[in-house]
Amino acid sequence: MSLFDYHRLDQQLLHTIAYDALVWSSLHGLVVGDNSVQRSGSVPGVGLVHAPIALLPTPFPQNQWRQASELAPIFNELVDRVSLDASFLQHSLSRTKEADEFTSRLLDIHSNMLQLNTIATSFAGLSNLVTELHRYILSNHGKLFGLDSRSIAANDAVNQNAEALAKAWSEYNNPRAVIMIIVQAEERNMNGQQISVIYFRAGYTPADYPSESEWKARLLMEKSSAIKCPSISYHLVGTKKIQQELAKPGVLERFLDNKEDIAKLRKCFAGLWSLDESSIVEKAIENPELFVMKPQREGGGNNIYGDDVRETLQKLQKLGSEEDAAAYILMQRIFPANSATVLMRNGCWSKDHAISELGIFGTYLRNKDKVIINKQNGYLMRTKISSSDEGGVAAGFAVLDSLYLT
Repeated sequence: MSLFDYHRLDQQLLHTIAYDALVWSSLHGLVVGDNSVQRSGSVPGVGLVHAPIALLPTPFPQNQWRQASELAPIFNELVDRVSLDASFLQHSLSRTKEADEFTSRLLDIHSNMLQLNTIATSFAGLSNLVTELHRYILSNHGKLFGLDSRSIAANDAVNQNAEALAKAWSEYNNPRAVIMIIVQAEERNMNGQQISVIYFRAGYTPADYPSESEWKARLLMEKSSAIKCPSISYHLVGTKKIQQELAKPGVLERFLDNKEDIAKLRKCFAGLWSLDESSIVEKAIENPELFVMKPQREGGGNNIYGDDVRETLQKLQKLGSEEDAAAYILMQRIFPANSATVLMRNGCWSKDHAISELGIFGTYLRNKDKVIINKQNGYLMRTKISSSDEGGVAAGFAVLDSLYLT
């Protein structure tokens, strides 16, 4: 029987582990705002609940963990170089601009900045705490089912993110400057001066821009001399269309010189296509289960799967609108192995079969031509039930997890 067949564990043991996890989460700040409490997110300390978590860590091959960690600095460099190529960004997103108003407004700001002169980092603090929680659980209970807390992958994301922001402040070279963190209203993921660094946590969806005031504020930030995380060009690099463009033959060579690095990146690319590739569109209509349709949206709840892929593609064909088609890309659907897991939400645990997604945090800081920081700095592991198509934690589909290296 597998060490990681968590469903075999005794019910009373799971109750005990769950109780310990809830106590630890409360004591160590592994908490978020509770949607069911009216004033949660608007009054500090009111309406808190433990973050959605996997009760026990997910097994992950050590060689794949090393591969993912080694790729982080290469991706960092790629994103930075693409962000500096204004003509590539504007040209690649020209059709998307006609179809998606949100991307269009971002491109307008980008154009404005050219005349004057991905990147979300969610859950770094909480994912760091989940790693510590799982080490605590295995230290106390691991011997009962043969697991060692020392095999959980190290995750120092929160400290290294703070170090990177501090280093950016230092590079700004003004002791009176401050770091400004932008969050959305009622944020539930808690916890005369110049502004040296703008850490832009909110602003990735149209809902974060309810009026013209927000767009004016975004333009004002871009016009400032502050270091932006992300800048408007980094924001645009993170769009699905740019991902699809980078997957085309010969495009990576435009931005990177090292052939080994290019080969490493291509090895981890899934298939990505625009909807003007008729042969791929027909294949997706015939076999929709092999594809995912993705619009220019982040945060979960926006992708199209299964029979909806066929219906959406056929609808777009009937409309015959290139603008509407340009709002989407097609992506090869990935089918990861599932495993037995125990999920915790709102103080309750449940057994299920789940799949996981690993994201690597990367830090990149450049001052003109000098690269100050380029490294991997922790990870985010998201686990969801295998029957769920979407994967956002904040959107309610996934839980936070950690890696048990095998």
